[in-house]
Amino acid sequence: MNSKHKERGITLYGEEGFAGMRKAGSLAAAALDLMVEHVKPGVTTDELDDIIMDFAKANDAIPATLNYRGYTKAICTSVNHVVCHGIPGPKPLREGDIVNIDVTLIVDGWHGDTSRMYGVGEIPRKAERLLDVTYEALMRGIAAVKPGHTTGHIGAAIQNFAEAERCSVVREFCGHGLGRQFHERPNILHYGVEGEGVELKPGMIFTIEPMINIGKAAVKVLPDGWTAVTRDRQLSAQFEHSVGVTEEGCEIFTRSLKGYDRPPYLG
Repeated sequence: MNSKHKERGITLYGEEGFAGMRKAGSLAAAALDLMVEHVKPGVTTDELDDIIMDFAKANDAIPATLNYRGYTKAICTSVNHVVCHGIPGPKPLREGDIVNIDVTLIVDGWHGDTSRMYGVGEIPRKAERLLDVTYEALMRGIAAVKPGHTTGHIGAAIQNFAEAERCSVVREFCGHGLGRQFHERPNILHYGVEGEGVELKPGMIFTIEPMINIGKAAVKVLPDGWTAVTRDRQLSAQFEHSVGVTEEGCEIFTRSLKGYDRPPYLG
Protein backbone atom coordinates (compact mmCIF):
# COMPACT_ATOMS: atom_id res chain seq x y z
CA MET A 1 0.00 0.00 0.00
CA ASN A 2 1.83 3.09 -1.23
CA SER A 3 -0.82 5.76 -1.16
CA LYS A 4 -2.82 7.61 1.42
CA HIS A 5 -6.58 7.75 1.24
CA LYS A 6 -9.60 8.10 3.47
CA GLU A 7 -12.21 5.48 4.10
CA ARG A 8 -15.32 6.64 5.96
CA GLY A 9 -13.39 9.66 7.20
CA ILE A 10 -10.43 7.65 8.52
CA THR A 11 -7.05 8.08 6.87
CA LEU A 12 -5.35 4.91 5.63
CA TYR A 13 -1.62 5.52 5.22
CA GLY A 14 0.78 3.79 2.86
CA GLU A 15 4.48 3.04 3.25
CA GLU A 16 5.42 6.73 3.18
CA GLY A 17 3.25 7.33 6.22
CA PHE A 18 4.62 4.32 8.08
CA ALA A 19 8.18 5.46 7.32
CA GLY A 20 7.40 8.96 8.58
CA MET A 21 5.84 7.58 11.75
CA ARG A 22 8.83 5.31 12.40
CA LYS A 23 11.13 8.34 12.36
CA ALA A 24 8.88 10.54 14.50
CA GLY A 25 8.02 7.72 16.89
CA SER A 26 11.65 6.74 17.36
CA LEU A 27 12.63 10.31 18.25
CA ALA A 28 9.74 10.66 20.71
CA ALA A 29 10.82 7.39 22.33
CA ALA A 30 14.40 8.67 22.53
CA ALA A 31 13.12 11.79 24.31
CA LEU A 32 11.51 9.59 26.96
CA ASP A 33 14.67 7.50 27.22
CA LEU A 34 16.47 10.74 28.09
CA MET A 35 14.13 11.27 31.03
CA VAL A 36 15.34 8.12 32.82
CA GLU A 37 18.48 9.81 34.16
CA HIS A 38 16.68 13.06 35.02
CA VAL A 39 13.57 11.92 36.92
CA LYS A 40 14.74 11.97 40.53
CA PRO A 41 13.78 13.59 43.84
CA GLY A 42 14.24 17.37 43.77
CA VAL A 43 13.91 17.91 40.03
CA THR A 44 11.02 20.08 38.90
CA THR A 45 8.72 19.19 36.05
CA ASP A 46 9.60 22.58 34.54
CA GLU A 47 13.21 21.38 34.33
CA LEU A 48 12.09 18.18 32.59
CA ASP A 49 10.11 20.29 30.13
CA ASP A 50 13.19 22.39 29.38
CA ILE A 51 15.25 19.24 28.69
CA ILE A 52 12.71 17.94 26.18
CA MET A 53 12.44 21.37 24.55
CA ASP A 54 16.21 21.47 24.06
CA PHE A 55 16.22 17.87 22.78
CA ALA A 56 13.51 18.70 20.22
CA LYS A 57 15.39 21.77 18.97
CA ALA A 58 18.64 19.81 18.67
CA ASN A 59 16.87 17.21 16.52
CA ASP A 60 14.89 19.60 14.28
CA ALA A 61 11.61 18.52 15.87
CA ILE A 62 8.69 20.52 17.21
CA PRO A 63 6.76 19.59 20.39
CA ALA A 64 3.17 19.26 19.21
CA THR A 65 1.71 20.48 22.51
CA LEU A 66 3.58 23.81 22.38
CA ASN A 67 0.92 26.47 21.79
CA TYR A 68 -1.67 23.77 21.04
CA ARG A 69 -5.05 25.23 22.03
CA GLY A 70 -3.24 27.61 24.36
CA TYR A 71 -1.03 25.01 26.04
CA THR A 72 2.40 26.53 26.68
CA LYS A 73 4.69 23.56 27.45
CA ALA A 74 6.59 20.95 25.44
CA ILE A 75 5.33 17.97 27.48
CA CYS A 76 2.63 16.94 29.93
CA THR A 77 3.74 15.77 33.39
CA SER A 78 1.08 13.99 35.45
CA VAL A 79 2.10 13.24 39.04
CA ASN A 80 0.44 10.71 41.38
CA HIS A 81 -3.34 11.33 41.25
CA VAL A 82 -3.11 13.45 38.09
CA VAL A 83 -4.61 11.31 35.32
CA CYS A 84 -3.34 13.24 32.29
CA HIS A 85 -2.49 16.68 30.88
CA GLY A 86 -0.59 17.82 33.97
CA ILE A 87 1.23 21.09 33.29
CA PRO A 88 4.96 21.28 34.11
CA GLY A 89 5.71 23.69 36.94
CA PRO A 90 8.15 24.69 39.71
CA LYS A 91 7.16 22.05 42.29
CA PRO A 92 9.97 19.51 42.87
CA LEU A 93 9.27 15.79 42.54
CA ARG A 94 9.49 13.89 45.82
CA GLU A 95 10.72 10.44 46.77
CA GLY A 96 7.91 7.93 46.16
CA ASP A 97 6.06 9.97 43.52
CA ILE A 98 5.05 8.45 40.21
CA VAL A 99 4.92 10.65 37.12
CA ASN A 100 3.69 10.18 33.58
CA ILE A 101 5.64 12.07 30.93
CA ASP A 102 3.75 12.48 27.66
CA VAL A 103 5.60 13.77 24.61
CA THR A 104 4.57 14.27 20.99
CA LEU A 105 7.29 15.36 18.57
CA ILE A 106 6.61 16.52 15.02
CA VAL A 107 9.34 15.29 12.66
CA ASP A 108 9.04 16.21 8.97
CA GLY A 109 5.33 16.77 9.53
CA TRP A 110 4.68 13.42 11.26
CA HIS A 111 3.54 13.13 14.88
CA GLY A 112 5.27 10.67 17.22
CA ASP A 113 3.11 10.43 20.37
CA THR A 114 4.07 8.37 23.42
CA SER A 115 4.10 8.42 27.20
CA ARG A 116 5.63 6.42 30.04
CA MET A 117 5.49 6.23 33.81
CA TYR A 118 8.52 6.95 35.98
CA GLY A 119 9.09 6.21 39.65
CA VAL A 120 10.81 8.93 41.65
CA GLY A 121 13.33 7.10 43.80
CA GLU A 122 11.81 4.20 45.71
CA ILE A 123 8.06 3.99 45.18
CA PRO A 124 5.41 2.13 47.24
CA ARG A 125 4.53 -1.43 46.27
CA LYS A 126 0.95 -0.41 45.39
CA ALA A 127 2.36 2.13 42.93
CA GLU A 128 4.67 -0.49 41.39
CA ARG A 129 1.72 -2.79 40.96
CA LEU A 130 -0.36 -0.06 39.30
CA LEU A 131 2.45 0.61 36.83
CA ASP A 132 2.72 -3.11 36.05
CA VAL A 133 -1.03 -3.44 35.51
CA THR A 134 -1.19 -0.33 33.31
CA TYR A 135 1.69 -1.39 31.09
CA GLU A 136 0.25 -4.88 30.70
CA ALA A 137 -3.15 -3.37 29.85
CA LEU A 138 -1.52 -1.30 27.09
CA MET A 139 0.26 -4.32 25.64
CA ARG A 140 -2.91 -6.43 25.72
CA GLY A 141 -4.68 -3.65 23.84
CA ILE A 142 -1.90 -3.58 21.25
CA ALA A 143 -2.04 -7.37 20.90
CA ALA A 144 -5.70 -7.01 19.88
CA VAL A 145 -4.81 -4.82 16.89
CA LYS A 146 -5.16 -6.68 13.60
CA PRO A 147 -7.26 -6.42 10.44
CA GLY A 148 -10.81 -7.65 10.93
CA HIS A 149 -10.86 -6.82 14.62
CA THR A 150 -12.55 -3.62 15.80
CA THR A 151 -11.70 -0.82 18.18
CA GLY A 152 -13.94 -2.68 20.62
CA HIS A 153 -11.47 -5.55 20.70
CA ILE A 154 -8.80 -3.12 21.92
CA GLY A 155 -11.02 -1.63 24.61
CA ALA A 156 -12.25 -5.02 25.80
CA ALA A 157 -8.71 -6.39 26.14
CA ILE A 158 -7.70 -3.41 28.28
CA GLN A 159 -10.85 -3.25 30.38
CA ASN A 160 -11.12 -6.96 31.08
CA PHE A 161 -7.53 -7.19 32.28
CA ALA A 162 -7.51 -3.99 34.36
CA GLU A 163 -10.79 -4.74 36.10
CA ALA A 164 -9.73 -8.32 36.83
CA GLU A 165 -6.75 -6.74 38.62
CA ARG A 166 -9.18 -4.65 40.71
CA CYS A 167 -8.27 -1.40 38.97
CA SER A 168 -10.54 0.95 37.02
CA VAL A 169 -10.34 2.38 33.50
CA VAL A 170 -10.75 6.11 32.91
CA ARG A 171 -13.47 6.71 30.31
CA GLU A 172 -13.27 10.46 29.73
CA PHE A 173 -10.11 10.27 27.58
CA CYS A 174 -9.20 8.01 24.70
CA GLY A 175 -6.58 7.18 22.11
CA HIS A 176 -6.82 8.81 18.70
CA GLY A 177 -5.80 8.63 15.11
CA LEU A 178 -2.69 10.56 14.14
CA GLY A 179 -0.09 10.96 11.43
CA ARG A 180 0.11 14.30 9.65
CA GLN A 181 -2.49 15.50 12.16
CA PHE A 182 -2.11 15.45 15.96
CA HIS A 183 -5.64 14.18 16.50
CA GLU A 184 -7.97 12.56 13.99
CA ARG A 185 -10.27 9.57 13.68
CA PRO A 186 -10.63 6.89 14.88
CA ASN A 187 -11.08 7.36 18.62
CA ILE A 188 -9.71 4.42 20.60
CA LEU A 189 -11.74 3.79 23.74
CA HIS A 190 -9.97 1.83 26.47
CA TYR A 191 -13.09 -0.08 27.39
CA GLY A 192 -15.68 -1.82 25.26
CA VAL A 193 -17.01 -4.98 23.69
CA GLU A 194 -15.29 -7.13 21.08
CA GLY A 195 -16.80 -6.55 17.66
CA GLU A 196 -18.18 -3.10 18.44
CA GLY A 197 -16.76 0.16 17.14
CA VAL A 198 -14.73 0.77 14.00
CA GLU A 199 -13.29 -2.12 11.99
CA LEU A 200 -9.48 -2.08 11.91
CA LYS A 201 -7.91 -1.96 8.45
CA PRO A 202 -4.31 -1.92 7.23
CA GLY A 203 -3.00 1.64 7.03
CA MET A 204 -4.79 2.98 10.12
CA ILE A 205 -2.48 4.76 12.56
CA PHE A 206 -3.51 5.64 16.11
CA THR A 207 -2.47 5.83 19.74
CA ILE A 208 -3.43 3.44 22.50
CA GLU A 209 -2.99 5.15 25.87
CA PRO A 210 -4.99 3.63 28.74
CA MET A 211 -5.30 5.57 31.99
CA ILE A 212 -5.76 3.14 34.85
CA ASN A 213 -6.72 4.13 38.41
CA ILE A 214 -5.98 2.25 41.60
CA GLY A 215 -9.29 3.54 42.97
CA LYS A 216 -12.49 4.54 41.21
CA ALA A 217 -12.66 5.62 37.58
CA ALA A 218 -14.17 9.07 38.15
CA VAL A 219 -12.05 12.08 37.19
CA LYS A 220 -12.42 15.85 37.08
CA VAL A 221 -10.60 18.62 35.24
CA LEU A 222 -9.11 21.40 37.36
CA PRO A 223 -9.85 25.10 36.74
CA ASP A 224 -6.72 25.45 34.57
CA GLY A 225 -8.73 23.64 31.90
CA TRP A 226 -6.08 20.95 31.34
CA THR A 227 -5.14 18.99 34.46
CA ALA A 228 -7.36 15.93 34.98
CA VAL A 229 -7.26 14.27 38.41
CA THR A 230 -8.92 11.33 40.11
CA ARG A 231 -11.90 12.44 42.16
CA ASP A 232 -10.91 10.14 45.03
CA ARG A 233 -7.27 11.34 44.85
CA GLN A 234 -6.05 7.77 44.41
CA LEU A 235 -3.10 7.04 42.12
CA SER A 236 -3.45 6.95 38.34
CA ALA A 237 -1.04 5.67 35.68
CA GLN A 238 -0.78 5.74 31.89
CA PHE A 239 1.40 4.29 29.15
CA GLU A 240 1.04 5.18 25.47
CA HIS A 241 2.31 3.92 22.13
CA SER A 242 1.61 5.02 18.57
CA VAL A 243 0.82 2.02 16.36
CA GLY A 244 -0.08 1.26 12.76
CA VAL A 245 -2.31 -1.55 11.52
CA THR A 246 -0.47 -3.88 9.12
CA GLU A 247 -1.66 -6.76 6.95
CA GLU A 248 -0.69 -9.22 9.70
CA GLY A 249 -1.23 -7.25 12.90
CA CYS A 250 0.36 -3.98 13.97
CA GLU A 251 3.63 -2.08 14.17
CA ILE A 252 4.64 -0.10 17.26
CA PHE A 253 6.33 3.15 16.19
CA THR A 254 7.34 4.38 19.64
CA ARG A 255 9.30 1.48 21.14
CA SER A 256 12.43 2.42 23.08
CA LEU A 257 15.62 1.43 21.29
CA LYS A 258 17.18 1.07 24.76
CA GLY A 259 14.48 -1.27 26.05
CA TYR A 260 13.12 1.40 28.40
CA ASP A 261 9.46 0.79 27.56
CA ARG A 262 8.53 -0.10 31.13
CA PRO A 263 10.08 0.52 34.57
CA PRO A 264 12.40 -0.21 36.27
CA TYR A 265 14.30 1.20 33.31
CA LEU A 266 17.77 0.63 34.70
CA GLY A 267 16.99 -2.50 36.72
